[in-house]
Parts: sequence; structure tokens; C-alpha cells
Amino acid sequence: MRILLVEDTEDVAEAIIAQLSRSGHTVEWQTCGAEAAKHMEAPYDLLILDVMLPRVDGFTLLRQVRDKGLHTPVLMLTACAEIEERVRALDLGADDYLIKPFDFRELEARIRVLLRRSGGEATNLLVCANLVIDRKSRTVSLHQQPLELTRREVTLLEIIAARPGRIFGKEELIERLFSLDDNPSANSVEQYVARLRKKLGGAGFEIRTLRGLGYQLVLTPP
Repeated sequence: MRILLVEDTEDVAEAIIAQLSRSGHTVEWQTCGAEAAKHMEAPYDLLILDVMLPRVDGFTLLRQVRDKGLHTPVLMLTACAEIEERVRALDLGADDYLIKPFDFRELEARIRVLLRRSGGEATNLLVCANLVIDRKSRTVSLHQQPLELTRREVTLLEIIAARPGRIFGKEELIERLFSLDDNPSANSVEQYVARLRKKLGGAGFEIRTLRGLGYQLVLTPP
């Protein structure tokens, strides 16, 4: 999933990025609140905002996100354990709050909960016909047999399998699969879709190409 991290402490940010990238997420990083404000309306699946930021703080960013009517899940990070600060963040529209220092296992667990909640799911298992994606272990099974997929293939499959019938344009998939540093092209998405089709033989769905529109996962009759 595509995540915007706004954190001005370099070693903390780099550790978060490394951890989340290993889990298959695409993370974009901003160190300044004012610069981050310019990117808030991009199609992110999650925003992670530090409270103490230069020029524009995390509370102000959070207020701007909600004032614009954006429903993107927001996880706040702070070194302050005061209850008043946590209440303020939640009242402004934060979905969760994590106090530094934290264990990365807890960070990832809270992210999974927020992504599940935004997708309307109750568990870490995403089931689509005879396919099961475990969001915690980042593993996939088909017909109850493990399926060997790359990290990015899992992420692409997770995006389209979560919403069967929805059409995903190439530009949207590029934004959600790749960071700005990857410099991807439309051909990159085509290649990943082609690889998935080869590996998903016997699945209870197909990935259709809709010329000029994008891709759509369609369930097939049993």
C-alpha cells in the first residue's frame, strides 16, 4: 500500500521506511510539514504524521486533511505521552496514536488494523474466490497451496482483489505500487499484471484489461 510518512528525525524515518518496505508497502517521505501539506491530496492509503515538525506541525496537517474532506486513515507519532495531546489528536480526526519509542511490530500491527478498517475487513485475511492473502505474513495461497509471488506482485494482487469489479487505471496503480524514485512506466504495470496472470491459473477470477481504462478483477462462475 502507498503510505506518506511525515517525520523529521532521519534515523527514525529511515528505520520506518526500511521496515514497511520489507512488508511490501510503498513509502514516500517528507521531513517538513509545509512541504508535506502540498502532497496530502495524493491517493495515499495511509498517512503517518509526526506531531513535532518544522514550519507546520502534525496537528495542523491533520486538521488540513480533515477540513478538505479526506478520509485517508491517519496514524500520529509523538514522543509526548500526555493524555491531553492524544485526546487532541483523536478529536481532530486521527485514527490512531503511537508514542515513541515504539516496537516496529506494534507499528505494523496498527497499520494493518487501519488498512483493514478502511477496506471494511475484520481480519488480516483477504479472501477472493479460492485465493487467500495474509496481510500480516504477506503470503498468498491458491487452492490452499502456497503461491510464490514477489513483494510487488503481492501488493498489486492485494489492491485489485480487495475490490472485485472495480476498474483500476494504470496511473492509479503506478502511484500505489511505486515511489517517486522508482521512475516507473505504464509498461511496468503491464508486466506485473502479465506475471500475475501466469501464476494464477485455476483462480476463481480473471484480471481483465479494459482498453483505455485499466484493469478489473472479475469473479468467474464456479
